[in-house]
Parts: sequence; C-alpha cells; structure tokens
Amino acid sequence: MPSPFSKDEIGACVFDAYGTLFDIKSSAGRWRDILGDKAEVLAELWRSKQIEYAWWRSLVGVYEDFWHVTGSSLDAAMTTLGLNKDAALRSHLMTRFLQMEPHLDVKDALSRLKQAGVRTATVSNGTVSMLMSSIKNAGLYSLVDERISADGAKNYKPHPAVYQLVAERLNLPAERICFLSSSAFDAAAASIYGFKAVWVNRLGHRREALPTQAFEISSLARLPQLLGL
Repeated sequence: MPSPFSKDEIGACVFDAYGTLFDIKSSAGRWRDILGDKAEVLAELWRSKQIEYAWWRSLVGVYEDFWHVTGSSLDAAMTTLGLNKDAALRSHLMTRFLQMEPHLDVKDALSRLKQAGVRTATVSNGTVSMLMSSIKNAGLYSLVDERISADGAKNYKPHPAVYQLVAERLNLPAERICFLSSSAFDAAAASIYGFKAVWVNRLGHRREALPTQAFEISSLARLPQLLGL
C-alpha cells in the first residue's frame, strides 16, 4: 500500500504508550522468578482486565484514573489465580508496571524523528506520573517532546475526547498528526477522528473488521521510510 502522507504534511508524530512504546510482555519475563508458570497467564489476564475496566468506565461515565484502574485489574487477575492474599506481591507487580522495557524498534525510530526535527509526543490512558516514570526508566525522556495523559480528558481511548485533547495540546489540526498504535482499535478510532493513523502490527495479526483507514506497518523501524526521512 502506498504511503498516505509525507513528512511535510506532519506536524507531530504521536505514539500510544503501553504496547506501542513499552513492551508490556517484557514485565512478565521478569515475574517468572516469583510467579513461575503463572507469569504469562497473569500478564495476559491483567492486561485484559485493564482494558475492560477502562472501557467500562468510559461507557458508564464513572471515571477513575488509570493507576487505580491498573490496581483494580491486577486485583481481579490475582484473585482469579488465587494470589489475592499476597500484598507484597501486589506491591511488587505495581512497581514493575512502571519499569517496562521499550520495544527494540523504539529508540532508533524516535532518534531518527528527533534528528529530522519532527515533533514527538506520547498519549496514554496512563496518568502523567505513570508516563513520566515509564519514559524515564526506558531512557526515552529526551526523545519524547510531549507527554499527554487521557486523565486530562477524564476519559479513556478510544473515546474521541482523548484524541481531541491531543490535538488541543499540540495545537495542530487532526490531519497534521501522525498517530501510531499497536492496538488496532486505537488506530481505527484515531483514523475516524481525523488523524493520519498507523497501526503498528508487530505480531502480524489479521486486520480487524473495523471502519478504519489506518495505514499498517510491521515495526516502528518502517516509520522513517514511511515519512520519507
């Protein structure tokens, strides 16, 4: 598929955080020392509940910030696996959530954008403090110009209020924002809002049956070429 845009049309590249910049599954590998074969199961269940609870709060209109949503979803996951009485383990896992590794393609892609003078930002359901902790831990602080939290919209992606917040914070029209996410639903919603959306399909999933115009790449390593850098 030919690229739908060029660098000259882009005022900023905006990245989803969890899953797109940060490797969520990297944490599970570090949990094996204490969880053994339950590590992968807990990681999958925790992430599933995290998304489910955030969506539920958006739909019902009962907002709670993402740190608390993350804690509630961990409680549900731990209860399912019979680990809910281990308070020390819960504290340990919550701390490690703030210490995810970046995907291997992230630093080079962000560095190429920085060298080319392209403005960068991340937008996440995570709170500002969660984002700052993760970005600094991953060594990305100097490569990300703006840290935008859905907390400012008191809602969660894929609600359009979050994408509107991004456009307002960057002071750019939607069509000048390149939005990248490893979640197909996020990229689809961003496309509908008006962003030049890119789905980072690292795992080679089939396209979702969604009304989307999101462009697809297999890795952020493709981003400089996509922009003609």
